[in-house]
Amino acid sequence: MDVSSKEYCHDEERPLVPPGIHLARCYGIINLGTQKTTHLGGIKHLNEVMLQFELHDVGEAGGQLFTANGKPMSISKSFTLSLAEKATLRKDIQTWHGRKFTPDELRGFQLKSVLGEWALISVTNGMDQNGQDFASIAAIRPVSPQVRQAAARPAGHNKLQFFVCEDPDIELFDSFSESLKEKIRKSPEWQMYISERHT
Repeated sequence: MDVSSKEYCHDEERPLVPPGIHLARCYGIINLGTQKTTHLGGIKHLNEVMLQFELHDVGEAGGQLFTANGKPMSISKSFTLSLAEKATLRKDIQTWHGRKFTPDELRGFQLKSVLGEWALISVTNGMDQNGQDFASIAAIRPVSPQVRQAAARPAGHNKLQFFVCEDPDIELFDSFSESLKEKIRKSPEWQMYISERHT
């Protein structure tokens, strides 16, 4: 099943990413722990992970993809942490790399390996049932061979970050938005960590 990954415009420092295909760099992999999800009228508990991307092109409309404070715009997508055949995470990584996993690659794959990788991400905009505008990542595609060469790529802005609920980097956790921290706090992995910390 897919995980909802809509991003809303909260203020002018975090504007809505415009629709189109954008050059992006994966700068963050955030394990969200086990999250309660409602699907087809039932409740499931699924381990989720978020991939964070910073944007580096000027967009199809020609507007610079920067926030009001001069930082590159960013967008994320959450997945069920699974590489099963029908899992969205597996499909997106295969599309990103331009081919399917071999059996050996699948057995040895570590998600952390995509940290710092470049991609072309397809962003769509929409409106939810409450009339709020949102942006979401529809597809993650490979970049051209020229962009894969270091000399042809722009410099990354954000520090690469990798977060695991079971063994959290607290300094990194404190840098997250309040909504992201609240989501992580709901996971049993985080609650177990806090419980063990106070025993």
